[in-house]
Amino acid sequence: MSEESAEEPAQGRRVFLNHLDSYCGRSIGEYLSTCVVGASLESIEDEEEEEEDNSAAEVSSRLKEGVYQIVGTLSKPQSTKPSFAEEIYAVSSREELLSHLLECEIVLYNITEDTNQIEEAMWAASALHMEIEHFTRQKLFILISTIMSWAKSKPPDPEDPEVAFTDEDYRRRKAHPNFTDHINAEKLILKLGKTSKRKFSTYIVASGHQYGAGEGVLHYFFKRGWLSETPAIPIFGDGNNFIPTIHILDLAAVLQNVADHRPKSHYILAVDASIHTLQELVKCISKNVGSGRTEKIPTEDALLSKDLTQMHLDMLLVNLRMESGLVKESFNIKWVAQEGLVENIEQIVKEYKQSRGLLSLKIFVHGPPGVGKSTIAEQLCKHYKLHHIKSKDVISEAIANLEEIVAPKELATDNVGEEGEGDDGEEEEQGENVEEAQELLDAVKENMEQNAGQLDDEYVTKFMKDKLKSMPCRNQGYVLDGFPETYEQANDLFNFESEDEQGAKSKIPKYDTLITPEFVISLTASDEFLINRIINLPESIVAGTHYTQDQFLKALNVFRELNTDDKTVLNYFDEIEIHPQFIDVDKLEDPENRFIVKEIIKEIGEPRNYGLTDEEKEELERQAAEECLVKEAQEKAEQERKEAEERAERMANWEEWNKHLEEVKRQEQELLEAQSVPLRNYLMRNVMPMLMQGINECCRIRPDDPVDFLAEYLFKNSPDI
Repeated sequence: MSEESAEEPAQGRRVFLNHLDSYCGRSIGEYLSTCVVGASLESIEDEEEEEEDNSAAEVSSRLKEGVYQIVGTLSKPQSTKPSFAEEIYAVSSREELLSHLLECEIVLYNITEDTNQIEEAMWAASALHMEIEHFTRQKLFILISTIMSWAKSKPPDPEDPEVAFTDEDYRRRKAHPNFTDHINAEKLILKLGKTSKRKFSTYIVASGHQYGAGEGVLHYFFKRGWLSETPAIPIFGDGNNFIPTIHILDLAAVLQNVADHRPKSHYILAVDASIHTLQELVKCISKNVGSGRTEKIPTEDALLSKDLTQMHLDMLLVNLRMESGLVKESFNIKWVAQEGLVENIEQIVKEYKQSRGLLSLKIFVHGPPGVGKSTIAEQLCKHYKLHHIKSKDVISEAIANLEEIVAPKELATDNVGEEGEGDDGEEEEQGENVEEAQELLDAVKENMEQNAGQLDDEYVTKFMKDKLKSMPCRNQGYVLDGFPETYEQANDLFNFESEDEQGAKSKIPKYDTLITPEFVISLTASDEFLINRIINLPESIVAGTHYTQDQFLKALNVFRELNTDDKTVLNYFDEIEIHPQFIDVDKLEDPENRFIVKEIIKEIGEPRNYGLTDEEKEELERQAAEECLVKEAQEKAEQERKEAEERAERMANWEEWNKHLEEVKRQEQELLEAQSVPLRNYLMRNVMPMLMQGINECCRIRPDDPVDFLAEYLFKNSPDI
């Protein structure tokens, strides 16, 4: 093998793997791309000694020269090329795909995730088999299958159910009804490898359920626990079925060993050494990722979840005890999780968070009463999917939990569905701590009675610290609303419970990074602004709060006093080098807090939680489209209403103008008539009598020039002349 590799190094290291962008393909491809060809043939001890002796440059050079070169296809054409892949094939025909397969010495086909790849894997093996005569060196075809092809196998020892299946039992395996295509593919590929093993060798690696590095089939439980949207994580059925598992990187190591060792046995079980039931796995996940609670639900109800497929449910309900003698005894594997998920859960959870970019985000919002802390905190929680932590709510929740612990056991048996669902160790611990819980509850109630319903800082700090250490706050993070208020409260809340002498002497306070906020937002505003804001609040909002005039002014004075001392809560964060971001609410003039929240989001950055699911995106798009249509309809109706109002107003104005015009004309006429009366009287008295006589005389005589006659007549007969 080494001689062949020396002759044609490029082809000797070329490995084809389908769907490099899938969970399994990505992890296996990335692992193999760092593996030196033939490295697993060395003993692990020799390899470790060699790595210690060689310099970093020598190791790096050797890795570049002799590692596997990964090529393959993508499950989604729009996916980006993985960094570890040498080449990506976007094949348009099977003839083109075959030409690429012929360039590779090793062909890996994964059929554990996409059943549509089964037919392609069978075709690829058959097509390569038909080209045997043209092979100049041995080609290796490895099918990555699943232990579901064993799901209905009869126990190896009916009298002893604890006897496990081994690699040698593969001829007696019987598949789950929904996985018959998998076993048919296994049989065909094993058959094709028997024709000419020196030129074309085939292997089946039956993988246990894969976990680690972001999770596969178990991701459903990790996500349910992480999001904490439900009080308990479901267990399907009784949960007593045994599930063979393997860490995805250990599966990759098995494939590396198969490629290097070319074992005589062509059927390999790839499972770790664990023997865990579904119930044990889910409880472990819930305890380390979620609330620690589980509940059993009927298997038929499991399919009601959109996050589970029939294939996933079949895999979770399998009941097999398996062990691989070949992997355990003949392969050189640096196990990541040989003892299984439960024993390595801390490492698995760390991988899960890193692979999916799930990091907690911890924020503290500080400011005077009435500045809008709670409103802004709620908006930040909605944007970042965080938990809103208010001291009042935490105290109520803690007291309720204490009352539940000390409550009579008969009350806990009402819900049959959850009987036995909680963690046994936790239930025993709670049972042992009933007296302690009762003492604490009595002390809390007595303290509240003595302080008019208020609690001393000692108890508030304890409850707040317990809340911040709870799994939901450790997972997603929190927005701390207004508490702590003083330097002492902050120091008691965030410091380590036990400090060494060196920490006590240090100038910088020792704080617990697990619960201490990363961002401190201090909202500032003048007293005048705050008082005006409270005065303008509706009565419905003010009722039942401390925003009444006397209480608000008292709370504001207390806040000012606490934040003018030499040691304030903001000084504490400055000392531990978490410097507050100050936002002047007064200057922004933002009653809806939109600009304030936008400024805070700009400072903090992008969310670190699960993004929107496809269904949530579709729902948001649908809602946006509906809102757009409604908005357009409203705008159109509003426009039509305005136009109708304008038309009606114009008509009314026109009628009013006409009426006004008529009135003006009438008044002018009356005015003219009134002004003409004196003139008429004058004419009737002084002019008209003589003028009428002259006209009558003119009519009687009928002179040739009547005007001249009339003038002459008036001149002669005027009494003034």
